[in-house]
Amino acid sequence: YPWGYDGDNGPDQWHKNYPIAKGRHQSPIEINNKDVHYDRSLLPWFASYDPGAAKTILNNGKTCRVVFDDSFDRSVLRGGPLPGVYRLRQLHFHWGSSDDHGSEHVVNGMRYAGELHLLHWNPKYSNYLDAVRRTDGIAVLAIFLQVGKTPKPEMKRILEEINAIKTKGKEAPFPNFDPSILFPKSHDYWTYHGSFTTPPCEECITWIVLREPIIVSSDQMAKLRSLSKNAENEPDLPLVDNWRPTQPRYFRMVSASF
Repeated sequence: YPWGYDGDNGPDQWHKNYPIAKGRHQSPIEINNKDVHYDRSLLPWFASYDPGAAKTILNNGKTCRVVFDDSFDRSVLRGGPLPGVYRLRQLHFHWGSSDDHGSEHVVNGMRYAGELHLLHWNPKYSNYLDAVRRTDGIAVLAIFLQVGKTPKPEMKRILEEINAIKTKGKEAPFPNFDPSILFPKSHDYWTYHGSFTTPPCEECITWIVLREPIIVSSDQMAKLRSLSKNAENEPDLPLVDNWRPTQPRYFRMVSASF
């Protein structure tokens, strides 16, 4: 079923074709200090990424995505709340139509300009599609993008490629990239059990949401907004506001490592 972020096919319609979107473990959520539980047993997390695993960058009409080779444990995330090693499969962004919104998770009422998701899967399952069906199948590391005066130069590498993938369906080689250069200094995080923020919205994700955002410039955010959600031979439609509103937390615990 075609889905998107517009009125007729947007987040509040998704449940009609993807009933799990109305489930009790949906993402994103608002993270509120008053509901967060400090868990002293939470370990630090570690990422060891092989720059040689980066393959391509693409515009799929919904986001800008970088794809990695996940055929063996070459780029992995471990520690934190995770029971084992998880393999990096792709990273992608969510952003708004202006700098004052765009992130999916909200922290104490604050929305950031964007959110970066690094998606990993648990290789104890035979493949990615199998992992998506398991409650411990997927781990997503989420990093907020905040507009500020001293933007992170590391974002440059991704944004330089935007012109090559302007329209939906465009893909370009993206070799030799280590996404850990995008991490903020602090590794403090919140964690909870949730879902994909795009259909089918499977509830299989251990979220690791970093407390410290990375700084981007207004120009860098504008670069993301210059992508089109239409193909080359169609009218130019800016790809913006590709974020899902927050979902009810219900009875879920949000734990903090700090």
